[in-house]
Amino acid sequence: MDYTTLAETVEQKQTVQQTDAFSLYEAFEQVSDGRKKRGRRYRLALILTLIVLAKLAGETSLSGVAQWVRERKDLLIQRLHLPDATRFPCVATYSYVLRHVDAEELTNVIYHFFAQQEAKKRCGSEPSRLLKQNGREEKAHLALDGKTLRGTLQHESAEQGPVHLLSLYETSTGTVLAQHQVREKENEISAVKTWLQAFQVQDRIVSADAMHTQRYFCAMLRRFQSHYLLIAKKNQPQMYEDLQLFFEDPEADHSGWQSAKSCNKGHGRLESREITTSTDLTSFFERDWQDIAQVFRLQRSVIRKGKTSQEVVYGLTSLPPKQADPARLLHLNRAHWQIENRLHWRRDVTLGEDHSQVRKGQAPQVLAALDNAVLSLADALHISNLAAQMRTFAAHPEQALALLLASNF
Repeated sequence: MDYTTLAETVEQKQTVQQTDAFSLYEAFEQVSDGRKKRGRRYRLALILTLIVLAKLAGETSLSGVAQWVRERKDLLIQRLHLPDATRFPCVATYSYVLRHVDAEELTNVIYHFFAQQEAKKRCGSEPSRLLKQNGREEKAHLALDGKTLRGTLQHESAEQGPVHLLSLYETSTGTVLAQHQVREKENEISAVKTWLQAFQVQDRIVSADAMHTQRYFCAMLRRFQSHYLLIAKKNQPQMYEDLQLFFEDPEADHSGWQSAKSCNKGHGRLESREITTSTDLTSFFERDWQDIAQVFRLQRSVIRKGKTSQEVVYGLTSLPPKQADPARLLHLNRAHWQIENRLHWRRDVTLGEDHSQVRKGQAPQVLAALDNAVLSLADALHISNLAAQMRTFAAHPEQALALLLASNF
């Protein structure tokens, strides 16, 4: 018996306002179901919705999800228009279903749902073609970074090794545009060559850590009509040494240099950042680094409990000064770390990803994609303290469910 009759109920009862073509539940309906048709008891969209719902309420394990859902049986049956005799899935069912979902397809569906929501807020009643403009200025910056799911390290086997995911993150909206598992005998550098596509980054600015400061990567992004913003460290020893000598030379001509500074206070520390940019070395580097337009030095100073720590890094970008003055480059460099602070850290700590024991098939990647959906929802709602909001949702699950069934939020 198929217990998930929500989609059919919506077709039959047009008075149901909560579920329309733009809800997250119905977005999940677009995801392909890799299970065999025989024996399916629950629709894929329901399973994914229940997991996100329980995660919004603070559950970080599949066993916790299964129990949380069962404890709220009456509410869910009523709000999802399910038969009174519905029995909700056990832990094994959730695990089995997740193993048969294409994680990259799910990530794509989730991204387009949140992109559509953001576009509706931005464009209102403007022509629908505006909703598809991915390269507009305020959404131009993408951060690229990888993360190992540490829970998969504890149960590594010959059949399946640890899971390392490479993410392309939209810093202004907090959504993951694409996510890819780095395969065995690959690393992030080689994975990017085959995974990254022009349609993902065209007309965008892509920042990445020093690992990706590679000549081919810069050339590929420029071929894709996108810009790069990269840090040069000792994995590129010659460039690092050249930049260091250039910016630290006390007799250098500073007439063409520009700079900007920012200060931030919070979390018991005072942080100041100063960036110095120059176009003087572009002709020197342009043979190896395609379309290089500026180089920069970024100095960071942090005062915490009376102690001062300092860091100096050097970098390069294809953004010309007319498109990115020092103030914008300073902002872009700072915004890059949102992929660590607002995506990876919150998945680890708030959503308990690194403690997850799920490790078979596509399940770890799918759960990571659903964690991304939770965080995208939190950012779309401008939730500053996600842990506190999750406690509220635990006490009032009908509020969380309404968000997953609503056309906008």
